[in-house]
This record gives sequence, structure tokens and C-alpha cells, in this order.
Amino acid sequence: MKIAMLSPIAWRTPPRKYGPWERVVSLITEGLVKRGIDVTLFATADSVTKGKLHAVVPHPYEEDRSFDIKVWESLHISEVFERAENFDLIHNHFDFLPLTYSSLTKTPVLTTIHGFSSLKIIPVYKKYNDTTFYVSISNADRSPELNYIDTVYHGIDIENFTFKETPEDYLLFLGRIHHDKGAGEAIQIARKAGMKLIMAGIIQDEAYFKEQIEPFLDDDQVKFVGPVGPELRDKLLGSALGFIHSINFNEPFGLSVVEANACGTPVVAFNKGSMPELISDGENGFLVNDVSSAVDAIGNIKTISRHKCRRVVEEKFSQDQMVENYLSVYRRIIEKT
Repeated sequence: MKIAMLSPIAWRTPPRKYGPWERVVSLITEGLVKRGIDVTLFATADSVTKGKLHAVVPHPYEEDRSFDIKVWESLHISEVFERAENFDLIHNHFDFLPLTYSSLTKTPVLTTIHGFSSLKIIPVYKKYNDTTFYVSISNADRSPELNYIDTVYHGIDIENFTFKETPEDYLLFLGRIHHDKGAGEAIQIARKAGMKLIMAGIIQDEAYFKEQIEPFLDDDQVKFVGPVGPELRDKLLGSALGFIHSINFNEPFGLSVVEANACGTPVVAFNKGSMPELISDGENGFLVNDVSSAVDAIGNIKTISRHKCRRVVEEKFSQDQMVENYLSVYRRIIEKT
């Protein structure tokens, strides 16, 4: 089986710090290679893989604002489809744009839909609904207008997340600093609970950061450490008493939720999007509806077994499980086509 893996080019694959789509692509790619599958990763030239790397983009466009993004996206995507006959399947993680090339090849195209940036992109998916294949990353993130071959949950490299039985006395927010991710609500929750809060992540909305976050930063009760790499992320996740996921949108999945659980840290999440698929209320965290109920949940956080949090990830959200599920999808597609 020969697979072409089409990764985004916003960040390196795997990312140095932020880059959730690229991180998932890397985990799938390396898991497949480990199983002896012939995988060619189409990604930025600085990407790292044990498979074959094919690149025309020298480095991520988020790290070089001089790039004309559409130019490099077009060059990147065309590289895959001009070589389509060399592969049994193209696995697209690049959103909707590559679909517009899909009718030009007989090689089947599978698209993992990592979320819908807007309902305005649905018409492209609808056009190729019956000629390509779609995987959703949660049952909550499915469009009723599309056909799906399966739902495959993201998995993580559990061995790189250290279980910690005895945490420190702080709460953690890890995610984009943006209204959607509820960074401001996380501060409200921590302050009302009388808890220290550490915040980590890229600043995606500068105005939001200056208005909703910066005024509360004091390096004491509320501390912002910026984007974090794998080692610091592991340390922050494992040492936290609880993880705050106060989202203001229907989250398609939520890698950070799974990563927190892998370290043994319970999650308090607003009950939106995929959260009920990741969190069993009272077992590996709490599902809440607002700031007030989140504060109440923080008061009960120590009733959650940190060992149970880890087991949930081992059983449902491992890299191995994700890779096996994708292999099953690949085989079904190849048989169909």
C-alpha cells in the first residue's frame, strides 16, 4: 500500500510548538511507517519523518510573512496530484482546496475534515461528496449535507505525556488566545475559584489579548507563558490540578483535552461540540455550562481519579488506535475503488 499524506504548510510537520493539524498528520504518518506502509509525506521542507518527504515549500508560511500563501498552497497541492498515479490513496489534511483537483485522477482521495472554518466552504465538499471520501474527527462535527465513510478520533503519542499522580496547586489553560477558546472565561473561572492560573498558547487575536487577558496578568495569580514546546507542555499539563477548556464554539475535537487526561489531569470543559465524546462527566472531568458551574466543578476536581483520566486516553485516544482505524478506512476505500 502506497499512501500520499498531504499535510498543511502553516507549520512544520510535526510542529515545533503550535500546529494541531500538522501534529496529527505526523502521528498518522509515523504510525503507518512503523507498520511497514510506504508513505510519502507532502509537507514543508523542514519537516521530519521516517517516511519519504516531498517538499516544495521551504518552511512554514506562519514563520515567514513574506510568503504569498495562495501561491505556495497551489504549488504544494499540485505536487501531490501530479504524482497521484504513484499512490494507492491520497490522504488529504489540507481542507477543501485539494478536492478541486480530485476529479483529475483515478487515485482515491480521502479527506479528514478537521473542522469547518465557515459554512461557506460546504459547497466544495458537497460537489465532491460522491466521488471522494470524508472522515470526521468527531460525531459532533458532521455536516448533515455530507456523506462520511467513518469517524476517526485523534490519537496522541501517549508515551510522550508523563502521568503525574500528585499535581501542584494551579489550573491550566492551553490553547489559542482567542474568544473561541474562552481564554477570558478561564481567567474568570480561576479568579472566582481563588486558584492560580497558568495560560499557554499562541496569541491569535492581539486585540482580544490586550483587552481580555493582559489586564489580568500579574505573574502571580494569572501567568501567561506563551506558546510551549513538547517538554514544557508535558510539564505544565502533568503538574496542573485541573485543565480549563472554557470554549465558546463547537470544538471539532480538542487535542489538548486528551493530552491533559494523558498526564492524569482532569478537564473542566464547557459542554459544546465534541466534548461529550471526550469527557465522561464525573470520570475524567466535568462538563459544565457556564463560568459559575465551572467554579463549582473546580471545587470537586480532587474527586476525579487521575489514573482513570490516563486509562481513558489509553483505551480510546492512542496513536495506535487512530492509525489502526485509518488503516481500516484505507482498505475499505481501496476495495471500493
